Amino acid sequence: MKKKYVLVGTGGRAEFFYGAMVRDFQETCSLVAFCDSNQTRLDYANKLLDEKYSVGKINTYTADRFDEMIETEKPDIVIVTSVDRTHHRYIIRAMELGCDVITEKPMTVDAEKTQAIIDAIERTGQQVRVTFNYRYAPHNTKIRELIRDGVIGEVNSVHFEWALDTQHGADYFRRWHRDKRNSGGLLVHKSTHHFDLVNFWLDTEPETVYATGGLRFYGKENAERRGETKFYQRAHGNEQAKDDPFAIDLEANDHLRSMYLEAEKEDGYQRDQSVFGDGINIEDTLGVVVTYKNKAILTYSLNAYLPWEGFQIAFNGSKGRIEVQVREQSYINSGGEKGDEGKLKEKVLRVLPMFGEPYEVEVEEKEGGHGGGDPELLNDLFGVPKEDEFNRAASHVDGAISILTGIAGNKSLQTGQAVRVEDLVDLKR
Repeated sequence: MKKKYVLVGTGGRAEFFYGAMVRDFQETCSLVAFCDSNQTRLDYANKLLDEKYSVGKINTYTADRFDEMIETEKPDIVIVTSVDRTHHRYIIRAMELGCDVITEKPMTVDAEKTQAIIDAIERTGQQVRVTFNYRYAPHNTKIRELIRDGVIGEVNSVHFEWALDTQHGADYFRRWHRDKRNSGGLLVHKSTHHFDLVNFWLDTEPETVYATGGLRFYGKENAERRGETKFYQRAHGNEQAKDDPFAIDLEANDHLRSMYLEAEKEDGYQRDQSVFGDGINIEDTLGVVVTYKNKAILTYSLNAYLPWEGFQIAFNGSKGRIEVQVREQSYINSGGEKGDEGKLKEKVLRVLPMFGEPYEVEVEEKEGGHGGGDPELLNDLFGVPKEDEFNRAASHVDGAISILTGIAGNKSLQTGQAVRVEDLVDLKR
């Protein structure tokens, strides 16, 4: 029997979900309505459904008509892909109206909103799923398998370095993410993926978090300090932006023009703000130390302006070491082909036994984003889930624990002190 879905927030991330539903899961899913604060974006999403996917248009509702949409369409599940700071609003109201929820990561952006979601789940008995596609990437699943099987014994420490380049990394400083009120900063919006992976790999939870860092590269003050002279607030219509490698041209990209430039008349949102303009209050350089309940420690760094995109990890165990290097295809959100996101360019997974010869572990990559992980996640969400020995489907508890590492990190940045995760939220388990 088909389940009925509605989707809230038709921006850059939405098509990953609704495109898959109408293309690959028509036997199990029925997409019945879109909801967004911007009618132009709603109309564009409907145009894509009609012209790109040939499934016809569906009903649209502005954000102030969310309750009306639920009452009229009677969906089983609400998909939430709106701006991060609004996730909790739609998640909670959907559950109060009797719907289950699938939400894009991060589940929300701060401890208060996290607690409100947890309380609503207990109050309503509804379910919330969080979409961690990185869990499903074959190399990440293989890491979990190696650690689970004791290949390097008990893991005592992890060093995890994530690199965002000057194309993808810069994009967070052009968009609404640049305001921490919207995104929780990169420690919440982006690092939630990485903190969830460590929880998944080690099968444990964070206990204490200490963070340091700041805005070191982007922003007007940093540009002035380096002696740069090009200052403008947005790229569109600005001559200085034409030869600026950090600028994007909304007019030159049909998708960006239709989704954002033509929608500006309704809400004034500018998708192409200068990464060296005013108004940025998130960090681009971050270091975090986490102690876990199993006594393992994590040293983590995130930099958003590097020459390459990807991550390097070392797991140090009682019987050896695992080293991982993954280089990913850089991309601009909504600015290119969907398959570009998480596409692998280079991957090395190496085991170094304590008393043996090092060896590389081959991992078969499949078609689709994140080495074939995206199709598996989508099937888990919308198809007939397969038996999964690794339990990669993420619950609201997984979603909460991952963001609480970043939320604790944000609090540590403010106070200069280590933060106990359990002091932030009552998960009611």
